[in-house]
Amino acid sequence: MPGGGFWSLWTATVVSRLGDALRTPALALLAASASRDPRTAAAVVVAGQLPPLLFGLVGGVYADRWDRRRAMATMDGLRAALVAGLALLVATGDAGIAVLVGCAFLLATLGTVFDAAAFALLPGIVPADRLAAANGRLQAGTAVAGGFVGAPLAGVLFAISAALPFAVDAVTFALAALLALTLRVPRGLRTGPTRSSAAATGRGATAGRGATAWRAAGDGLRWIWRDGTLRRITLLTAITNLATSGLIAIIVLYALEVLAVPAAGYGLFMSAAILGALTGGLCAGRVAARLGTLAGLRCVLVVETLALVALALARHPVPGAVALAVFSAGTAIWNALWSAYGQKNVPAALLGRVGSAQRTVGMLAAPVGAVGAGFLGSAAGLPSVLYAAAAVFALVTAASWHTLRSGARRDSRFSGVTGS
Repeated sequence: MPGGGFWSLWTATVVSRLGDALRTPALALLAASASRDPRTAAAVVVAGQLPPLLFGLVGGVYADRWDRRRAMATMDGLRAALVAGLALLVATGDAGIAVLVGCAFLLATLGTVFDAAAFALLPGIVPADRLAAANGRLQAGTAVAGGFVGAPLAGVLFAISAALPFAVDAVTFALAALLALTLRVPRGLRTGPTRSSAAATGRGATAGRGATAWRAAGDGLRWIWRDGTLRRITLLTAITNLATSGLIAIIVLYALEVLAVPAAGYGLFMSAAILGALTGGLCAGRVAARLGTLAGLRCVLVVETLALVALALARHPVPGAVALAVFSAGTAIWNALWSAYGQKNVPAALLGRVGSAQRTVGMLAAPVGAVGAGFLGSAAGLPSVLYAAAAVFALVTAASWHTLRSGARRDSRFSGVTGS
């Protein structure tokens, strides 16, 4: 089991995620109360989604340059102050659309550094053979905080007072900042590289203090490209994100129109996805211990493909919910395993940038998949989106059985498994 340092990091990350889950729907509700123009609501949503794409790589640079523990605390301290100010403006009736858009953008921008620093800190707290389990527990905790606690609580708090979700969000960020400062991490993993340690990575790393942030941001991408196994995992993740984002884009319509889920029962139906993510996160360590990281990734793809086929064939809420839960469990395990692989195999001086690069590449595929699902569903019907998603996963599964096999022998040194 991970030690006390991990649980401090886990609590800081989950509490921070809880704040996000409170704020996001509250911002949407506030925007809707200010204007019924769909463009207004879209502007607030997009403002929160753009920063990881625009600044995700740069966030990884600063996670590698700064003391990572203090970076986490500083980012959430700033977010606490920002959201507290927003709560005050909402309470006084001075929070216009421009304020909402600006806050959503700034909060997401600060979050890129927090996420990169948390990813890079984990190997300094958890032994290598427990990283998959630790990442899985992070997946499980954030799923519960976001789905079971934050989202329902946001509506209740907003009904009491429009400013209340933001006030509580400020408290969660402040608490997460204080928890980050309590982390005990070896100095070599707490702080970013000096010029000498950057040079020691052997691949032209430029995160030294004299390098520009944008130039240093490319180090993560270059490392991924030169590490064959990591490159394959990243590309496979991006391709599956096409299908996953397409599923997310149409799942509400699919549930209501194809699975005949009553509108009042949609929240219950979607809770299956959260339960699946919770279960998958808690099982990730066992999957890695039994199969090894790379073999585990291949097997997870098989399970996700079968789950998508089952969801495409389902015409009743119960089998549809079960298939969705299985798919979500596989997604949580996949995320935990690829995170653990990078944390084991990437030098500490580059962890922030490599982790950010992987997330950025994966996110780039999401809007393409969502738009494609919209057009395909309109032209050929909603089930066609599920069949297309299953076909994408089937192709990725077939590719992974070959492309991830070559790195399995090296991976077994870390997992303790001698075969794949």
